Amino acid sequence: MRNYEVVYIFHPALDEEAINAKLERFHALLTGPDGAEVAEVDHWGVRALAYEIHDQNQGYYVVAHFVTDPSALPEFERILKLDEELMRHLVVINEGEPTTGMSIFAEEPESSSQDDDDDDDEDEDEDDDFEDDGTSPPEFSGGRGRRRRVEGPRIEMLNYKDVSTLSRFVTEQGKILPKRTTKVTARFQRGLGTAVKRARFLALLPYVQDHDR
Repeated sequence: MRNYEVVYIFHPALDEEAINAKLERFHALLTGPDGAEVAEVDHWGVRALAYEIHDQNQGYYVVAHFVTDPSALPEFERILKLDEELMRHLVVINEGEPTTGMSIFAEEPESSSQDDDDDDDEDEDEDDDFEDDGTSPPEFSGGRGRRRRVEGPRIEMLNYKDVSTLSRFVTEQGKILPKRTTKVTARFQRGLGTAVKRARFLALLPYVQDHDR
């Protein structure tokens, strides 16, 4: 048994009653006497798409968490692909992201002013070659060759559905900012790439910022 998340994008003309009927039929393929269950269903409702899908610029989003045996997924996805009113879907392993479009942030421990001064000195020594391109991701911003943390909690788990945070890591041309600019860890950068690709597939982010909508 594994934990999964599925994001559905239904045709915007469907009402909630019709969508619930479809979800009940879809989810019946996942549940059974062996402990499989649908743990949570979150209706986001109708939202604007970052680009058109099937000539539609809006879609009805639903996010669901479920626990099931991996062997149930092929038939589940086969049925999803046959539904013409389901414009797009994505099934991924659930690693703890909430159904909402929010990332999980760590609480910042209180630090003394002396500690802050020490951190600034270390940052100045380590990042003398850092050049600010005018883009400030949530965790860091640059200025005059120095790396400075932006005030606020650090990202503990990046949610691929968190459009506002992901957008801070993407240029106006739709490219993901490199690690040498964001100063994040290699692990975070890999996760960022995966998150942006998923968000683009789900039309939460455009492939290019000036994409015709």
